[in-house]
Amino acid sequence: MEYSMMRISDNGTKETLDKLALDLPDQKVYKKVLENWDRIAKPLDGLGRFETITAQIGAIHGTDDIDISNKAVIIMCADNGIVEEGVSQSGQEVTTAVVKQMVKDASSVGKMAVAIGADTIPVDIGINSREKIPGALDRKIRCGTGNFMKEPAMTEEEAVRAIFTGVEIAAHCKKRGYQILAAGEMGIGNTTTSSAVAAALLRCEVDEVTGRGAGLCDEKLEHKKQIIKEAIKIYNLYEAEPLFILETVGGLDIAGLAGVCIGGGLFHMPVVLDGVISIAAALLAERLVPGTAQYLIPSHKGREPAAERLLGELKLEPVIDGKMALGEGTGAVMMLSLLEMALSVYRGKNLFSDIQVKQYERY
Repeated sequence: MEYSMMRISDNGTKETLDKLALDLPDQKVYKKVLENWDRIAKPLDGLGRFETITAQIGAIHGTDDIDISNKAVIIMCADNGIVEEGVSQSGQEVTTAVVKQMVKDASSVGKMAVAIGADTIPVDIGINSREKIPGALDRKIRCGTGNFMKEPAMTEEEAVRAIFTGVEIAAHCKKRGYQILAAGEMGIGNTTTSSAVAAALLRCEVDEVTGRGAGLCDEKLEHKKQIIKEAIKIYNLYEAEPLFILETVGGLDIAGLAGVCIGGGLFHMPVVLDGVISIAAALLAERLVPGTAQYLIPSHKGREPAAERLLGELKLEPVIDGKMALGEGTGAVMMLSLLEMALSVYRGKNLFSDIQVKQYERY
């Protein structure tokens, strides 16, 4: 993807972030979409939450003529310095290796996206390597975050620039005609950063929101929890503002995805969330720019315990319960395919009047 517009991220500041405000999705269109569903030859609410979710998409787009055929998965890729503390089975070199597969659509999300006709946009927002990866969008803020047990993960300026990088990419996707976005990520150690961000934003016990990530043993899991507990104490995060939480224990992928979520609201594009990292980014975005959650669509309830708590705080209910923990945006891509199937019924417009059957009435 080639961009000619001036980078929003070059001009974004904390002050401009604080001033962002979102319009509400069009509730008249929301109601009209539901009325359209009722005229389709099927039981009332027969497609359940897919009817209300598609109504949400219509309200975001401002039309009951819903089309999401032009879709993209934005995959924020970054490394996390906290892996130095032994919170992951893998080293940071894995991030680079996987992204090299992503750009060829050879990773899991790429293969799934090809199957449903979605484009993938891998973004190097903070991979810990100076190597340029052909096919990955270079928006590197820095080569990985700091180890938050030794120093804050990033500076405030870096955190804000990463957020506005996500906003910028959403803006360019809008310009290129994408109608819906999916949120993906890649970065070793990011279940640690997302758990830390979740615990701090929710002001809950670390044990409630910290899972095994890619498969930690019991001993390593306890170590991971202890690391997060110590960090929350060091930075006094239960009393902290959202941006400070991000810059101290967050990740550049989380920051970028928070920007994508905010951009969805600013440019009226629905954003489909994936697993715990994107959901942590979503709550961060909602805390930074209230109203962002109205532009977000949940996909699945993953294995990481933070996901359910975060979704509950956002008042979002996932559709898929497949106990997945793959990441990359794979759950969001699955959700896109389900939405397309539901919309095939909606757009097919096989009405009660067409089959000479009396329409069901609501009582």
